[in-house]
Order: sequence, then C-alpha cells, then structure tokens
Amino acid sequence: MIRYRLQCHKRHVFEAWFGSSAAYDKQAKRGQVECPECGSKKVEKTLMSPGVATSEKRDHRRQRAESERAESAGAPSSAAGLAAEAPTAPVPVSPETAERAELQRRFIEVMREIRKDVVSKAEYVGPRFADEARKIHHDESEKRGIWGEATLEEARELAEDGIDCLPLPPLPEDKN
Repeated sequence: MIRYRLQCHKRHVFEAWFGSSAAYDKQAKRGQVECPECGSKKVEKTLMSPGVATSEKRDHRRQRAESERAESAGAPSSAAGLAAEAPTAPVPVSPETAERAELQRRFIEVMREIRKDVVSKAEYVGPRFADEARKIHHDESEKRGIWGEATLEEARELAEDGIDCLPLPPLPEDKN
C-alpha cells in the first residue's frame, strides 16, 4: 500500500491510500479519485515527507511480496490482490494540516517567483560569487545584480565585510 497527499484544483488537500503507484495512476486516469470536500476529479499529487522503513514495514513488504509470488504462480487470489485494484476512500486531513500544506504551497510559489526574478534580472557568476560581490562593493567592477554559489564561510565573510547578499533557498524540484 502507498499513501499519497493529494490536492484538487480548488486546493483542497487530502490523503488517500492505494495498492500501488500504478493503482493510483489507473484510478486517476479513470476519474475514480476525487476530492472528499468538493467532489472534484481534477486531483494531483503534492509534496509528502518520505516514509522511513522500519523492521515492521520490511516484514509486511516481505509477506506481501511472498503472497504476490504465490498468486502469480497460480495460487488462489488473496484479498490483498483485490484490494490493490479497488478504489479507496480518502483519509480526512485535519484543518491544521490542510492549512500548513496551503502555507507551504504558497511559500514555495513565492520562492519560485523570487528565483525567476533573480535569474532573469541578474548575471550568473557561478562559484566566483564572493569574489565578484567584493569587486562590485569596492567599485572594482561595474555595479549589477549577480547570483551564484558561495560557501557558508564565504557568505559569513561577506556579511562581516558589510556586503549584502541573500541565499536563494533550494526548491523541491532542485532536489529531484
């Protein structure tokens, strides 16, 4: 089983369990996944924290894999195999969780806009960022907006020298 955090086009956030990722894809394609709040079938996956495997989860996965192997070898179908195809009811989400998810979504949206603005208006200087920022600060280079990479130590030194710079936090898609 796999749990997904989902969001409809009206931004209602909820969770639902599926037999597999393929089962979700199949049900979504058939229009069988819908928002419990408004009934919308325009639903998509949202960001979730990863599940951490415990020995209990590994044992459960091992038992399920053995059951699936037995089924494929001609053994009678189990209820678990049928459950993978059956639509599941969405798990209700508390208003606090939904509010946090919406705040996170809006924050990430704002960060994307900031990054887009910086990238479109400033010059990329790569790992030379700290050196170039110093040159600009000391009028050794033309004044312009720049962006690039700096180590934590370089950023601290820039701040100690009175040179303003701000980090661009990584976006979720930067880590995929």
